[in-house]
Amino acid sequence: PPREGATSGAQGSEMPDAHPTAEAAKLLPFLALEARADLQAAAAQHALALTGSAPGRTLLAGQAALLRALVELAVAPAPAPAREATRALINLAADPGLHKSLLAAEPGLPACLLGCALDPQWPWAEEAAAALANLSREPAPCAALMAALAASGPGESGLERLVRALCTPGYNARAPLHYLGPVLSNLSQRPATRAFLLDPDRCMVQRLLPLTQYPDSSVRRGGVVGTLRNCCFEHRHHAWLLGSEVDILPFLLLPLAGPEDFSEEEMERLPVDLQYLPPDKQREPDADIRKMLIEAIMLLTATAPGRKQVRDQGAYLILRELHSWEPEPDVQLACEKLIQVLIGDEPERGMENLLEVQVPEGVEQQLQQQDRQEQEQCKREQQELELALEPQAEGAAPT
Repeated sequence: PPREGATSGAQGSEMPDAHPTAEAAKLLPFLALEARADLQAAAAQHALALTGSAPGRTLLAGQAALLRALVELAVAPAPAPAREATRALINLAADPGLHKSLLAAEPGLPACLLGCALDPQWPWAEEAAAALANLSREPAPCAALMAALAASGPGESGLERLVRALCTPGYNARAPLHYLGPVLSNLSQRPATRAFLLDPDRCMVQRLLPLTQYPDSSVRRGGVVGTLRNCCFEHRHHAWLLGSEVDILPFLLLPLAGPEDFSEEEMERLPVDLQYLPPDKQREPDADIRKMLIEAIMLLTATAPGRKQVRDQGAYLILRELHSWEPEPDVQLACEKLIQVLIGDEPERGMENLLEVQVPEGVEQQLQQQDRQEQEQCKREQQELELALEPQAEGAAPT
């Protein structure tokens, strides 16, 4: 997620050049919970301004007492400047190099942020979720967040509550909670989260599927699509995911579909939800999300039964039209690779599960080098395209 406080922080006053560490330490008494409200607000704004630059973030990260004071303010009720304190934490958490300092100063930071993000009455829950999204990218804070979720007490589990907050419109009337999407995506990199989401008795995946078309936030859509893609690494669950209980494929294909008018024969091969789409049907506008959708489908083709089901549901038709339309070279390349899997010959006996095939180290290195070369070629093509589209200076002669 972007550094939410950077723009607002830039409006704060600048730290003097002389002895910045000592100057930063002078903020501490004014960030205390018992400080006068106007001075506390000014100090929090000053701290937020510091987090808008790399040197400022490094400076604050070296002050454990200041970090603890910001965390205390972030969860304090009004009139405490909780929003500014939380936005400062968003910026600090956006720097992976500072995560160790943040957790050392306040080991309970993930639990504090989680409590705010999932509190239906907390006005700055979106900011708390954004800080969590930044923090949970790295393994150590992600593990601490998992521990906080596991310690949620009896009744509804922490992960269950997180999914409910993400999937329930108006869960918090004052915060949209879009950033819970990236939080769940980060958590789904861990096997325990995937096992929870893929438990057939919980119906968690089914609750997430409609959000692949969520119109109001690419942050929420991207987080949910990233979560679904991570779940698709678990090939033992592919039959369930592709079967009638979940029926994941139409939800992955629909955002990739445009307004194409297929022949009657082709139309009958498509799932009902992808037939006769309106002429104003738009594809997913975010290239990164389109790529994750393609990657999720690619993972579902890892096994022979999965490939058959994906083929039988007409995925090739949607991908063929996407490939013709796709403006981003790296997404087009991902689409090409998936099409090759769908139209190519089946692997030889014993190699049917592509996720379990052991690739010799030398061959793996060659493939990785080839992949890097393809990515570099995509970047060059993109740069050439951008140069070609640059407007000419006024009065310049055409070339």
